[in-house]
Amino acid sequence: MKRAVQRQLGLLATIIVLLTAVAWQVRSDRFAAPGSLLSINPDAITQVELQLGRAPAEHYVKREEHWWRVDQANTIRADDLRLRKLARIAAAPVQSWAPLIGYDATKIGLAPPQARLELNGQTLLFGGITAIDQNGYVQVGDRVGIVSLRYMPRSAQSQNIKAE
Repeated sequence: MKRAVQRQLGLLATIIVLLTAVAWQVRSDRFAAPGSLLSINPDAITQVELQLGRAPAEHYVKREEHWWRVDQANTIRADDLRLRKLARIAAAPVQSWAPLIGYDATKIGLAPPQARLELNGQTLLFGGITAIDQNGYVQVGDRVGIVSLRYMPRSAQSQNIKAE
C-alpha cells in the first residue's frame, strides 16, 4: 500500500509541476504578444468613419444597437454586420509593431493611405501588402503594425460580390 501511495504522490507532484510550467508559459506569451491595433472594446464603438482611396468618407453612428449612415441627406439604416466587422478591426491582433520612422511610407502604401478608418475618434491608416505572407501595414499614431489582410476594410460593394 505504501508503494501505491508514493506513486500517486509522485504523479500528483508531476502534474503540479506541469500545470505550473503551462501557467508560466501562457503568462509569458501574453506579455510578449504585441497586442491589438487599438485598446477600444469593439462593442463600445459608436462612431465609424471610413474612407477608401479617394472616395468620399462614409460616416456611421450606432444608435439603439443599430448602425445608421449619417453622411447623406437622409439618415439611413446601415448594414449592421458590416459595421460590426469594421468595429472589430480595433481588436485585430498585431503581429509586430515598429516606429513609423523606420519605414518609407510611400513604399508601404501609407502615403497616401489606401484606406482610413476612424473608430470613436481614433484613426487607423491602412497601407499595402507585406512582401512576405498575406499581411498588411496599418499606421496607428507614430507606429506601424502588421496585421492579417482579413482585417483590412473593404467597400460594401466588394463584400456583396458572390463567387459563382
